[in-house]
Amino acid sequence: MSKTKPPPDSSNSPSNPANAAYTIAGNLRGISAAAELRSTRTIRTRANALLARARRGESAWFTVNDGAMATAAALVAEITRARYPDLDIPYHSRWRHFEAGGIDRPGLLNAALASATPAGRARAQIDLALISVLLDAGAGARWHYLEAAQGEHPCSEYSRSEGLGVASFHAFMAGLFSSDPQQPLQADALGLKAITADQLAKAFQVTPDNPLIGLEGRAALLRRLGQALQDQPALFGQRGRPGHLFEALVQPGQSAIEAHELLSVLLTSLSAIWPAQNILGTIPLGDCWQHSAAGDGESEKAGPSQGWMPFHKLSQWLTYSLLEPFEWAGVQVNGLDALTGLPEYRNGGLFLDAGVLMLKDPAQADKLHAAGDELIVEWRALTVALLDELAPLVREQLGLTAEQMPLACVLEGGTWAAGRALAQQLHQGLPPLNIESDGTVF
Repeated sequence: MSKTKPPPDSSNSPSNPANAAYTIAGNLRGISAAAELRSTRTIRTRANALLARARRGESAWFTVNDGAMATAAALVAEITRARYPDLDIPYHSRWRHFEAGGIDRPGLLNAALASATPAGRARAQIDLALISVLLDAGAGARWHYLEAAQGEHPCSEYSRSEGLGVASFHAFMAGLFSSDPQQPLQADALGLKAITADQLAKAFQVTPDNPLIGLEGRAALLRRLGQALQDQPALFGQRGRPGHLFEALVQPGQSAIEAHELLSVLLTSLSAIWPAQNILGTIPLGDCWQHSAAGDGESEKAGPSQGWMPFHKLSQWLTYSLLEPFEWAGVQVNGLDALTGLPEYRNGGLFLDAGVLMLKDPAQADKLHAAGDELIVEWRALTVALLDELAPLVREQLGLTAEQMPLACVLEGGTWAAGRALAQQLHQGLPPLNIESDGTVF
């Protein structure tokens, strides 16, 4: 006699109302946690907590020598005076690299856009800055770019960030990132999706004797960018141009935007382009890494953002680099100090080489580290917190107020140049820690 089969267990079925509600609640918690991790307030809170922890002697990696902060501030102030004697300090942005060698390359772009409207120029400038910033991860010590003579300027060789800036400028002017030969001075979705490592190698003069770190990663990043732009026509227009952000953020008659608003749009709209290893549920987090003590002591200690330390360095560097295109078009960007200092190896190297931070195990300086290693994550977090503490010391040395010298100008004046100068003196220009880069973080 046949037996009646029991009904299937539906307790784990997605269609079960209880499980569906649980899934929805989990997704909402993930979305809320991702939003929390995309806030510079969270970056600062967690970075400051890790710095306080290191000062208490609880860090596994670093000790903090606060007595060296005055020396670091004096060095930054000295270098700032040397670079900008009139103390008229511009923002730390990609546009400074486009001026490398004293050549007004932005002027060349503007001359080529002479017939464009202010909004049209802003679109092209945003296209250029965004692409160039995404290509601005560490180049490595061996790579360089040889620029042909520019007017009265002879041919010159550039390396590192300046070289990447100059190379990407010329690639943009040549139309590498545009799908329309009749409109070369733009970047658009179809043009970016077609980018290959070989094309970048040619534009950046890469050879076996002139290697560029992370070349494949850079090309893949641009292709993912092209797809993200194409997937969001309401924000980036039908052609998928980064420069369409200008129309998206500036309504008719509007004369100001907030810096954090610009950063938030970049973080949400470009989240899909970052490497997929840092994910909360199904949400890509980008430049956000795990640290065992990140978020300790916060009110929602058990929340899903616990244990993550956000940075969003490239996105913030991009935000800094978009300030001027908006301002040149007559749109004021307010709230600059809502952005954090940039946790990259020049700023971080400043604190190690100036003796503010000291490795508990000096042998770590000789090892190769990944971006997600806890030592590197903590170094970057301490860098963010220490930059906030260093800025008022530098202003005091120079006799400037926070309004006269926002953090964006302290970085330019600045901390980045001081970190590079110390690295040149102590490590032949190399950073004090050896980091394996895929071309998307450092």
